[in-house]
Amino acid sequence: MAEITAGMVKELREATGLGMMECKKALVETNGDAKAAEELLRIKSGAKASKAATRVTAEGVIGSFLVADGKLGSVVEVNCETDFVAKNDDFNAFAKNVAQTVAQQNPADIDALMEMAIANGSGTVEETRKALVMKLGENLSVRRFERYETSTGKLSTYLHGNKIGVMVNYSGGDETMGKDIAMHIAASKPKSIDASGVNQEDIDTERRIAIEKAKESGKPEAMLEKIAEGTVQKFLKEVTLMGQVFVKAEDGKQTIEQLLKSKSASVTAFKMFVVGEGIEKKVEDYAAEVAAAAAAAKK
Repeated sequence: MAEITAGMVKELREATGLGMMECKKALVETNGDAKAAEELLRIKSGAKASKAATRVTAEGVIGSFLVADGKLGSVVEVNCETDFVAKNDDFNAFAKNVAQTVAQQNPADIDALMEMAIANGSGTVEETRKALVMKLGENLSVRRFERYETSTGKLSTYLHGNKIGVMVNYSGGDETMGKDIAMHIAASKPKSIDASGVNQEDIDTERRIAIEKAKESGKPEAMLEKIAEGTVQKFLKEVTLMGQVFVKAEDGKQTIEQLLKSKSASVTAFKMFVVGEGIEKKVEDYAAEVAAAAAAAKK
């Protein structure tokens, strides 16, 4: 039997929003497998999909750059150790200059980017980073970037407090629509444009959970597949851009697909970065450290 720690219970609680005892019991039943425990809780309690994907677990900012004609743009994530530095003007200027460097010089990867001459400065991106580390007293890193260039459509970017950054490639419609679509993506966080871009494993998980929940509630075997298909279709509407209800819909019902159709427009690609997404930030347990030190001292 795997040891179920308080940290494991806490992480599962944050991911599902359920009680500590429910989470601990699920971890015990699944022998400490967090993913299986989350799935079990969703089957038994009807909990929503994991909230962990949207948790910000590291500090930093999203920088963006867009040329005036909307044909070339980029977004980058630059990380630091504390929120204090994330608000520093020099740090934010560095992120913006890195984004401009990406757009204008088209690096193949992060390593190539770091060796390029930084926009609006002297020296390379890496030299500028090192100088900023010395000045601010924190480790800084350029984590990832995305660059779009289009000849037929247009680009729009949106930053939400520098913590969420979106770049969208669209055709038709006007600049206001492009900005609205980018803002919608930041708010609703779709996984893809349509169902074809959704991970098949995620779809299979939703189908499996729907079937198990239906069984738990006593639904007849003949209805299970129909129930599961309905659940999957609802899931796809929630996680795809085309299926989501537009955040600014006046009637509260208009989907992004309907909005685009009304303007003879389309979205061909988008990229969203959330600061710290997927990074597990180390949490210091000072009480445990003191207890351990006290125990060692007794020996």
